[in-house]
Amino acid sequence: MIKLPDIRQKFTDIKEQVEQKVFHPYLLKYIETPVIDEDKLLILVSIMDRLELSYNEIKNYAMTTMLIQIALDTHEHISNAHVDEINRQLTVLAGDYYSGLYYKLLADSEDINMIKELSKGVKQVNEHKVSVYQKELNGIDSLMTSIKRIESSLLVKFSECFKVDIWNEFIGNLFFFKRLLQEKELFIHAENSLVFETLKEFTIPNKNLSIKNLSDKQQRDLLVICDRYLDSSKQFLLKGLSQLPYLNEMLEARIISIINEHQPLANTLVEEG
Repeated sequence: MIKLPDIRQKFTDIKEQVEQKVFHPYLLKYIETPVIDEDKLLILVSIMDRLELSYNEIKNYAMTTMLIQIALDTHEHISNAHVDEINRQLTVLAGDYYSGLYYKLLADSEDINMIKELSKGVKQVNEHKVSVYQKELNGIDSLMTSIKRIESSLLVKFSECFKVDIWNEFIGNLFFFKRLLQEKELFIHAENSLVFETLKEFTIPNKNLSIKNLSDKQQRDLLVICDRYLDSSKQFLLKGLSQLPYLNEMLEARIISIINEHQPLANTLVEEG
């Protein structure tokens, strides 16, 4: 275990600077507060903290990567059919604004290789989003692969840029696991879940049946499928914890916390109605 007494302070300082960039007072009057995925930021800082980089370099690389991640997440929010047209347009502009901040920071850094790698990551994320939203999938495995790529492609390209791609599979499984936990929670509470809606289309013959009108057995069947992928990723993550370089106590504690959020189907109650 590598002990890094200052990792928490670095993480906190960079998070505050990202917030200063994205929490634009005018935008916040009209759109939901952008979500900063603190786990992705912690991964970024942890990877770079053991490389020969100055604090300013760590800060700039982390900020640029998080800005483009926030832009991607903001644009994905537009797919929500319940967003009215004005908020939809403002959300598009907000995503574009965050993208602009990202490109400016990268341009200032003059790191051509990082620009190329992150651009590849953005391309992969968008390609897999199209596959999921346009239903260009050929099965459940295809769906799960796309969800994993959506959640991790940007960070995978980041790690490849610094030649620490030993992190790639772990990053992919960690954020795939986290996304499935979120989707499962939405489904259990009868909220819109992209993953479970797509699972329903693959597994239930009646295409006109609303996901909210599924029988108890049909709900359990979908949960069993989700849990199978969660269990597989959980085993990979537990094994990976003992093999990763640059693993600090703060990051390890957070990963274990995420893993422990998974409750087996026997303890899962599906709301009726």
